Amino acid sequence: MSSDHASEFSNRLGLAATVVDAASRGRSVKRFRDLGIRLPTFGELARPETIAKDIRGQLNSVRRDEAHAANLYRVHWHNQHDRSQNEWLDVPEHVVLTKEFTGVDAPIIVAFGEPFPMINAHKVLAAYSCLAPRVITGQFDPTRHKAIWPSTGNYARGGVAISRIMASRGVAILPEGMSQERFDWLDQWISDPSDVIRTHGTESNVKEIYDACNELAKDSGNFILNQFCEFGNYIGHVKVTGTALGRIFEHVAGSGSLSLAAFVSATGSAGTIGAGDHLKTVYGAKIVAVEALECPTMLENGYGEHNIQGIGDKHIPLIHNVMNTDIVVGISDRATDELDLAFNSPNGLAYLADRMSWSPQLIGILEHFGFSSICNILAAIKTAKHLELDENQAVITIATDGAALYPSERAKLLANRYHGSFDQVDAAHAVGQHLTGADTQHLIELTERDRKRIFNLGYFTWVEQQGLPLEIFDARLHQSFWTGMHSYADDWDQMIAEFNAEVSATS
Repeated sequence: MSSDHASEFSNRLGLAATVVDAASRGRSVKRFRDLGIRLPTFGELARPETIAKDIRGQLNSVRRDEAHAANLYRVHWHNQHDRSQNEWLDVPEHVVLTKEFTGVDAPIIVAFGEPFPMINAHKVLAAYSCLAPRVITGQFDPTRHKAIWPSTGNYARGGVAISRIMASRGVAILPEGMSQERFDWLDQWISDPSDVIRTHGTESNVKEIYDACNELAKDSGNFILNQFCEFGNYIGHVKVTGTALGRIFEHVAGSGSLSLAAFVSATGSAGTIGAGDHLKTVYGAKIVAVEALECPTMLENGYGEHNIQGIGDKHIPLIHNVMNTDIVVGISDRATDELDLAFNSPNGLAYLADRMSWSPQLIGILEHFGFSSICNILAAIKTAKHLELDENQAVITIATDGAALYPSERAKLLANRYHGSFDQVDAAHAVGQHLTGADTQHLIELTERDRKRIFNLGYFTWVEQQGLPLEIFDARLHQSFWTGMHSYADDWDQMIAEFNAEVSATS
């Protein structure tokens, strides 16, 4: 690879494993020393039991959602839903959905993202995975850079939180049509209203976000941390999320004969689905990518608008390992909208209890399923049906965030589609059509030709629109490229240890 392209890897894609700017790094060390900020390694986030006892002791006096640097050590999957509890779990919070809910024999394991600190969603991990390597290599300087976080919601919130507790100024870019709760959260975490930039559109309007980033990048004080092409996002999820999901599966399997048949994840920025590379290597799981049926980019080279907030599309993220993906599933936002209302309304819950005979325990978990969570679960059900899985073959997926992020969307749906009244007949229709009636339509098992077709779609975004060198774009065709990424986590951990040692040293 040419020196220019190697520089592109380092500067634009976040793949530096050595110090790029010693002076900038030195200013970060001083600022972190002055403010008492230490950085967790990726190894510590993957296995929190390895975090030093003095840090765990400090966390006893720090609330999980406050803007405190110690909360960087909570950016992992092992927190409890009960936010008053500071203890970490040996096995991350999860639920095993059985036939009572899914209608399939295969157990569907759902890991919860809601217990993550500050934003109640696991995208805070992606934000840390992108910013921390930039700081320790000296590429990002908190004394002169603003961190720009392009997103359709949760990543921007995670970026603002991580920036603030890493002594930096964060700027959120997200479409104006996203849920009001996202903007309400941002209002509480920013000091300047100009640090929230609202672009045109909704979930599918990702190019508009890129355009805003390109304009901001003209100012050298703005540092763009684009989750769709920032490989720290992928690497963090391979290391941390992959390990966490493996622990959950092994706990559920115990000493029995349960195998892991598939990992299901809506693509979004394609960070989370990167955990599938780990799960396929270790457990042989198929990797299932999910998108909105209203914008069937992978399924049909299509386009459109949808409301499954958190899975931005109409393009193929650069960090999506398309050539290692096995299945693509489309889920309608009509299904996620209507099931969300059934799961979070008095008449919907009454129907589930009285007519479906769901247990109080099962009904109690529904509040932890946001739009993209329901999407992932429906896709897992479709996958289990298509693959004809039995009780000895599990599917694992993620509940990215919870229902608390969507009351404003629920109110709009109730007013516009149901004219202000959602009764048990409406609930029965929603559950019957979208859950118990889930079918195997809008699903394809990918051939090599299908993978190449989807891969090629990315050319128009990354090479033609964003100016990425073709050599870098094409390198992603080969699994050696992706396995080569995995060593960065160890390299960064060594650099984090050295950085922390300098921060702790007496000046």
